[in-house]
Amino acid sequence: MASPTLISDTVEWKDLKGHAEEIKTTHLRDLMGDVERCKSMIVEHDGVLLDYSRQCASRVTLEKLLKLAEVAQLKDKINMMCSGEHINSTEDRPVLHIALRAAKDSVICTDGRNVVPDVWNVLEKIGDFAKRVRNGSWVGETGKPLKDVVSVGIGGSFLGPLFVHTALQTDPEAAESAKDRQLRFLANVDPVDVARSIVGLNPETTLVVVVSKTFTTAETMLNARTLRKWISDSLGPQAVAKHMVAVSTNLTLVEKFGIDPSNAFAFWDWVGGRYSVCSAVGVLPLSLQYGFSIVKKFLDGARSIDKHFYSTSLDKNIPVLLGLLSVWNVSFLGFPARAILPYSQALEKFAPHIQQVSMESNGKGVSIDGTALPYEAGEIDFGEPGTNGQHSFYQLIHQGRVIPCDFIGVVKSQQPIYLEGEIVSNHDELMSNFFAQPDALAYGKSPDQLQLENVAYHLIPHKTFSGNRPSVCLLLPSLSAYNIGQLLAIYEHRIAVEGFVWGINSFDQWGVELGKSLASQVRKQLHLSRTSAKPVEGFNFSTTTLLSRYLQGDAGIPSDGSTTLLPRI
Repeated sequence: MASPTLISDTVEWKDLKGHAEEIKTTHLRDLMGDVERCKSMIVEHDGVLLDYSRQCASRVTLEKLLKLAEVAQLKDKINMMCSGEHINSTEDRPVLHIALRAAKDSVICTDGRNVVPDVWNVLEKIGDFAKRVRNGSWVGETGKPLKDVVSVGIGGSFLGPLFVHTALQTDPEAAESAKDRQLRFLANVDPVDVARSIVGLNPETTLVVVVSKTFTTAETMLNARTLRKWISDSLGPQAVAKHMVAVSTNLTLVEKFGIDPSNAFAFWDWVGGRYSVCSAVGVLPLSLQYGFSIVKKFLDGARSIDKHFYSTSLDKNIPVLLGLLSVWNVSFLGFPARAILPYSQALEKFAPHIQQVSMESNGKGVSIDGTALPYEAGEIDFGEPGTNGQHSFYQLIHQGRVIPCDFIGVVKSQQPIYLEGEIVSNHDELMSNFFAQPDALAYGKSPDQLQLENVAYHLIPHKTFSGNRPSVCLLLPSLSAYNIGQLLAIYEHRIAVEGFVWGINSFDQWGVELGKSLASQVRKQLHLSRTSAKPVEGFNFSTTTLLSRYLQGDAGIPSDGSTTLLPRI
């Protein structure tokens, strides 16, 4: 039977609406007292443990959510994605980031073609190129080895690779492999970011990776031209061939830019930008820094979760359970936000990456066939590593708005420290907070408890914690390249599950395009005003006023149109 236009029209959705009112009368203190319920809400796969017992949900809730998944045809949609069907209907594209980390002998077809050999051709090309750069057989214009890499990209071409790089930096195996090398990222078109990306670097020892699928992204290409000038001014225009490579599908523009097309690394239309870290977008700069063998372990970890997601029953499927619980929290309990709280400083860039993957994917107001949604979809994602966040926004989470939390913990620290005479190690101290915070949010503290503690009467309202605040706990065995790949894939698939159930297209991003279009109009006006002193026109009163004030000031661009390079800071 075909799905109805809107999932909210189904009996199962309406049943969950009524059930949500019942759950709101039940406190997590009581739910957590049911040991069998708690046992049923712990699942494990390949060393990753998920505990979702601190969700405002009973076993009946899960049964109803699984029925909703069935009527939403979730399993069929997962199969369609993994089999290369064009599920991104507004762009008529398949969604095959799973193919980026597939085993070499896998068969994943779209439009009658197995794409896995294409993927592995690029991976092997990256492996060979990274090896030559790292062992010094590929050298720069002056014969010096290229020890430093600047990856130029934006959005998905930046946040995902930055997350993985930051997580790997303190892993002992990866750190040893990256010894005496630097990897930096340039994303923001703000000249301050340009200056920061090259401060202290020598063009003679620097390789620039330009990442743009079309090679037309305005911010990326302006930054790329800026670094091209930085290299050319120091080493001559001919040096670009040895100091700049590309990740793109547009070989014509790559060559026009001055990069040899043979030094371009491909990816495909079926790779969404925010899902591209496992393509050359991430694999190339990360392999240059850490070596391809380390990055392959990251891909292997992601593949482990891909297999689990595709083959495991929905009731034991980690990404599916997380996705269904997000739908429950957003659409039925009315909690619009989610805090991502990794208790590992190495994961400090994880929340910003997932913020993009989630909010760009599911920030939609219409169904996949264009019908306006009568229910809320998408989550407001934010986060900070523990325990830093505890001294920042946890106050609101404990006593202000209800915000479901994802607690991510690691059994084995990347950098263990043991101080003689201390009660616990640094990592034990960190993890003590990881284990305590979910219970504090779930149980809270009642006025009766405070009275028993002889708290002054006038302070009781201020020290009362309502509790009943939901969270999930993900516990990883370590934070190796393999585990980092697992974590990434769990969240990628979780976000897809949410979109599949809500009935939206999680794989387009038309909202991004509108801003780009309007920025193009402003760009033309700025050029005209600076080159011909033409007054601002064609905008509303507010924008005209702001633009005029901006042009009156010193924006750092000479009126004759010439360019200057920022000094190194």
